[in-house]
Amino acid sequence: MEFSLPVSSHNSQLILGFKSNFLSPISPLKFARHHLLCRHTDKQYAYSCPCHSRLKIVKNPSLDKHVVRQNKIRFVLKLKTLLLSKPKHFIPLHILSKCRSYLSLSDSRSVLSMILRYPAIFELFTIPTPPTPFNATKSLLQLCVRLTPAASALAARESNLKSAISNVLAAKLQKLLMLSSHHRLVLSKLVHLAPDLGLPPNFRSRLCNEHPDKFKTVDTSYGRALELVSWNPELARPLTFTEVDSRELIVDRPLKFKRLKLQKGLNVKRRHQDFLIRFRELPDVCPYTTVASELSKGSIEAEKRACGVVREILGMTVEKRTLIDHLTHFRKDFALSNKLRDMIVRHPELFYVSVKGQRDSVFLVEGYDDDGTLLEKDHSLVIKDQLMDLVMEGKRIRRERRKSEMNNIGDFIVESEEAYRDNGEFSDDGFESLFESEDSDWDSHFDSDNESDELLGEGVTRDFWIADTSSSLEGLDAHSEIW
Repeated sequence: MEFSLPVSSHNSQLILGFKSNFLSPISPLKFARHHLLCRHTDKQYAYSCPCHSRLKIVKNPSLDKHVVRQNKIRFVLKLKTLLLSKPKHFIPLHILSKCRSYLSLSDSRSVLSMILRYPAIFELFTIPTPPTPFNATKSLLQLCVRLTPAASALAARESNLKSAISNVLAAKLQKLLMLSSHHRLVLSKLVHLAPDLGLPPNFRSRLCNEHPDKFKTVDTSYGRALELVSWNPELARPLTFTEVDSRELIVDRPLKFKRLKLQKGLNVKRRHQDFLIRFRELPDVCPYTTVASELSKGSIEAEKRACGVVREILGMTVEKRTLIDHLTHFRKDFALSNKLRDMIVRHPELFYVSVKGQRDSVFLVEGYDDDGTLLEKDHSLVIKDQLMDLVMEGKRIRRERRKSEMNNIGDFIVESEEAYRDNGEFSDDGFESLFESEDSDWDSHFDSDNESDELLGEGVTRDFWIADTSSSLEGLDAHSEIW
């Protein structure tokens, strides 16, 4: 990782006295080991930055809550996508059980139990089984699942909204193609990123063919791909960086020291902070017009461009976030480093990595305020909020069902007791005073030294713990053993 400074007396002193910022005191021998080069063509010095890539992630609860909320409805979103992909919008359960890996269900979870958790979104019904040689004589019924009327109406609204903004969605695909190195992306990779971009499930068959002036589908050795047709200079404008507002300070005056805006509660070491400040002061590298092959691999300019590419992708997403795994699918397409996650963690002023859930998510920090609220809310998020309302409605329905079941059980017990009383079942049957004795206490029977107690009736005495073997085992030893 390298960046450049013009040659001057001040910069030469800065390079030689670099121990206060980045490097420890260096000798001429160590000076050469740190890859300090002299570029005679443009008279610039380049040196490596020893900023560590392994950094501790400081958790941000205000952003982590978005990941937790998404994980709670992940099953709902995936099953809804499967149902809408079918012509009649329903799936038999025996077929749905083969999609456990897509639904991300563990072995201990059944598909039926998960469906029953959302009664306001999914409903069960039966259809006749098609006749086969095994059931030709009698018709069997198979259990199926479909969306409830409220969820179906919400899905129709979402489909109409995405059809109305098809031009905006097509512009996102066009920008992605402009960012790629070869202006071509495989459709099987775009499927992973499509929900975060707000694309409809049928974007491969509808959206990609409705805008032939922007892109087209072609056959490649890796499968069907989307290829750029026309370049739009209006879309090739990267996101601008927001400057630190001096009015946030107590004293309204020019800053004496350079200030780095970080998320609330995040503190980085001085060495890392100096690197981030110098990284921001470098000339901007446009990710659309700059070819990655023209930059040396591992240089600071290449990292500047890679950060710009990730910012542009996150800026196109609906919630200004996506999974890091989705970005790693496009490493070769966007000429990103193999250590993409380390680069993202290294720039907390731009991105935040959340470790909530099974896979890590990356947020665009500038898209949220300090309270974790999205600054620009997409129209499709309104549909998602209404879907969350249906999930909460389903929880309320299940809670009321449990209460009614408990009340029914209680009423049944009360009615049963009353019926027994009416039929005389609880009348006096003589067993109430079975253990009551006016003469002596129950424990007195076991305090006596006598081996025989009158427990079996009047005038009947018998050894309680000793077996009487004299009558049944004649001729044996007179000494008998206890049981």
